[in-house]
Amino acid sequence: MKFLDKIVLKGTITLETGMHIGGAKTALDIGGLDLPVIKTPKGVPYIPGSSLKGKIRTLLAKKEGSPDVKDDSDVLRKMFGGIEVKEQKKAQEITRLIFRDAYLDVEKFKQDFPEKEVKLETDFSEVKTENKINRKTGKAEHPRTIERVPAGAVFHFEIILDKYDTDNSDEFEAKLKEGFALLENDYLGGSGTRGYGKVKIKWES
Repeated sequence: MKFLDKIVLKGTITLETGMHIGGAKTALDIGGLDLPVIKTPKGVPYIPGSSLKGKIRTLLAKKEGSPDVKDDSDVLRKMFGGIEVKEQKKAQEITRLIFRDAYLDVEKFKQDFPEKEVKLETDFSEVKTENKINRKTGKAEHPRTIERVPAGAVFHFEIILDKYDTDNSDEFEAKLKEGFALLENDYLGGSGTRGYGKVKIKWES
């Protein structure tokens, strides 16, 4: 197998509802947030490449009916990597895809969310309070505060596809874009069943 080239695929992820991808809680969290979002050292939210890669692989595997990584199709194993499965006589695969961290378009965010017109709890996030409902009493209890990147925020992503002489790179690219299409009808981050993380994908030509 001979390496030939690297194909760079770029695009944007626009949030259509607030998104929460959890980060480490620190003493500096505003108002003692229970669940802060992951941020860069400068305090700007981002989407880790690992989160994006894991979500896309999971959605594609789910569509294929694969219950476990070791049962993934050869195409998914080549795209995302695959461990050796001796009982199925499958060798370890070289990962063809590299998912970069997706960073917030800060300039656009500041234009779309001007401080004088939009009230946010931090420079780049909102805070949503959720409660647990006691079914017997019907009362809300155990409130918690969740930090979210607000709807309308735009992130720039980049994916590298390694091309080998034995590969059908067009098939890999088509499969990758199929995964992102599935993502648009699913969610990114946590609490998706409660409305979080709906996204719109736009590929650069």
